[in-house]
Amino acid sequence: MKNMNFIRVATANIDLRIADCSHNESKLLDKINEAWDEGVEIIVFPELSITGYTCGDLFFQKLLLRESENAIKDIMELTSDKDMLIAIGAPVEFNKKLYNCAVLINRGRLLAIIPKSYLPNYNEFYEQRWFNSGAGITGRGIDYCGCQVPFGTDILLKCQNNPDLIVGVEICEDLWAVIPPSNYLSMAGATLILNLSASNDLVGKSQFRRALVVNQSARCITAYAYASAGYGESTTDLVFGGHCLIAENGKLLKESDRYLIHGSLTFADLDLDIISHDRKKINTFESENCNGYREVSFLAYQRHNEIKRSYQKHPFVPQEDNEMKIRCEEIFSIQTIGLAKRIQHISSKSMLIGVSGGLDSTLALLVCVKTCEKLGLDKRIVRAVTMPGFGTTDRTYQNAVKLIESLGVDFSKISIEEACRLHFRDIGYDESVRDVTYENTQARERTQILMDLANMHKGIVIGTGDLSELAMGWSTYNGDHMSMYGVNSGIPKTLIRYIVKWVSENQFSRDTRKVLLDILDTPVSPELLPPDSEGKIAQKTEDLLGPYELHDFFLYHTVRNGMQPSKLHSIAQTTFKDQYTKEYIYTILRRFYRRFITQQFKRSCLPDGPKVGSICLSPRGDWRMPSDASVELWMDEMDRIKEENA
Repeated sequence: MKNMNFIRVATANIDLRIADCSHNESKLLDKINEAWDEGVEIIVFPELSITGYTCGDLFFQKLLLRESENAIKDIMELTSDKDMLIAIGAPVEFNKKLYNCAVLINRGRLLAIIPKSYLPNYNEFYEQRWFNSGAGITGRGIDYCGCQVPFGTDILLKCQNNPDLIVGVEICEDLWAVIPPSNYLSMAGATLILNLSASNDLVGKSQFRRALVVNQSARCITAYAYASAGYGESTTDLVFGGHCLIAENGKLLKESDRYLIHGSLTFADLDLDIISHDRKKINTFESENCNGYREVSFLAYQRHNEIKRSYQKHPFVPQEDNEMKIRCEEIFSIQTIGLAKRIQHISSKSMLIGVSGGLDSTLALLVCVKTCEKLGLDKRIVRAVTMPGFGTTDRTYQNAVKLIESLGVDFSKISIEEACRLHFRDIGYDESVRDVTYENTQARERTQILMDLANMHKGIVIGTGDLSELAMGWSTYNGDHMSMYGVNSGIPKTLIRYIVKWVSENQFSRDTRKVLLDILDTPVSPELLPPDSEGKIAQKTEDLLGPYELHDFFLYHTVRNGMQPSKLHSIAQTTFKDQYTKEYIYTILRRFYRRFITQQFKRSCLPDGPKVGSICLSPRGDWRMPSDASVELWMDEMDRIKEENA
C-alpha cells in the first residue's frame, strides 16, 4: 500500500447502552483497537455514539453531558499511541446551547468539533427539541475536555503526510438536505467525507440510503464513509439496523450486514489517485478557494503493504446477471440506432460486411440485420461477404456461411488466395516467408474487396474491429483497420462475447442461435496463417498478444483511472494471482504499454463509430494523444518494477 496512495477507512458501530457512557466508551475502544490491528487509518462511528441517539429528554441532563465529555477525554488518553483519525458522535454544549456533534481525535489530541447543520423534525424525528443547528457557525472555538479547539461547520481535516487526503464531516440528515454540506466540503478540497448517522430502518430504506451514499460520492467525486447506529438504541418505536457503507466516486466498495448484536467493523482501502485523476479530468467539477475553511492537521500513517481491496477481473463486464442483460441490451441498441442514423443520413442502399465466423464480425452482422428491422428495410441490403484466405479453417468458414444463411441476408464468397498470390508476384515477394507482409496483404485485399463492392452497390463498409484491438493496434493499417462506420469500436473484447450470447438468446431464431453458440466457442484468431496439420486454427491471438482479460484490465485502469505502471502491476498481481504468475503479468503489462502508446497512429484516423461506455479511444472524443508520443517513460518505469522485484 505504501506509495500507492491507498487509505484504509473503517465504519463501525457498537452494541451500546442508552445513556451509559462508560459502557459505550469501552465498546468504542474495543472497535478502535480492532481497527488498529487491521491497519485502519481513519474510523468513523455513528452520531451520538457516546450516549446513544435515542436518549430523548435525557440530553438535557447535566450529568449525561458531563459523563459524555469524560468518556471522550478517556478515549483521547487511551488512543494517544495511535496515528488514527477517530470520529465519534457526542452531544456538546456551546454558548449555552446543545449541538449534535462529531468529535475528531488523533494521537490523543482533540482536533475539532463539528456540529450537525440540518436537524430533522418530521415523522419519527424530533431533534430540534434538544439540539440547535450548527449551520452558519464559523471561525469559532470551544473549550472541551480541557482543550481549546475549533468549533463550527467550516472545518477540513488535512493529513500532514498525504496532501491528497483531506477529510470533511457531515452528520446524518445533512446528507438528505437539498444541498448537503459535503457538496461544499468537496468543492473546497475534501477527498473523503465521513458521515456519523443514526438512520433508523424501514422497509426499503436501506436501498435508498445505499443509493444516496453512492450517488453523493459520484456527484462530489469523493470517497464517502457512512456509519449508522445499530443494536442497543431504543426500540420503543424504531429499530436501528447499523447500516455502514463505504463508497468511492460512484462505486460501493464495502457494506456491512445489518441487525448485528455485537456491532460491526467494515473497512476498505480507498484509492485517492482515482479521485485526484477524475477531479483533474472532469472540468465541470468546481473547486472553491479553501480560504473559507479552517484546515486542521492530523497524522495517519500506513502500516501495511497488503491491499485490502478487490478489483473486478473484467471491469467492463457487469457481475450481476440482471445488470448484464440490461447492459447488453443497451449496447446493442446504441449500436443499431447509431448505424440506423448513418444509413438514413447518407441514403445508403446497402451495407457491406466481411464475415469471418469470428465474434467481432458476427456481432457487427447482427447489428446490421437489426438495423434493417428498425428501419423497415429489406435484410438483403446487408451484403455479407466471406473471403477465405490462406488461414481460413473449415470451422470458421462453415459457421460464417450458416450464420449468413440463417439471417437471410445477401451472401457472397470471394476467395482472396489468387489475388494475394498475384500481388506477391507483382511486388516480388516470396510466399514461403510467413511474415507481416504475408499476413497484411490478406487483410488489405479483403478491405479492398469490401470497399469496391460498397461502390458498386451504393453502400458503406461496416467495420468490425473492437475497442481492445484498437487499444493494442491489433489490426492491419488500411486493412481491417479501415471502414466507413465501425459499430464495435467502443466495445472491449471481454464484453463482446456476452453481447453475442445475449443477442442469441433474445433477438434471433433457434437456427441462428445454434450457429452463434459454436462461434462463441471458437478461439479468437485473425486466421492469416495456414491451419495446422489437423485443419484447426494455428494462429491464436491470445497466444501471440496475451490474454484479452489482462489487456482489458490494463486498458480500463490506464484510461479510466490514469493508473501508473507500478500500481497497475501490483493490483493485477493481486487480482489474477490464481491465474497468472507475476512474471507473466509483468511481461503482458510491458507489452500492453508498448503497443498502446506506439499504436496511436492507427487510432488517429479511425472511422466514425458509437461510444457505448465510459472508455472510448476515438481521436475526436475521449482519447487524444500525439501519434509520435514516446514510450520510454513507461518502459523506464517497467524496468524499475523489474529491478524492485528481482
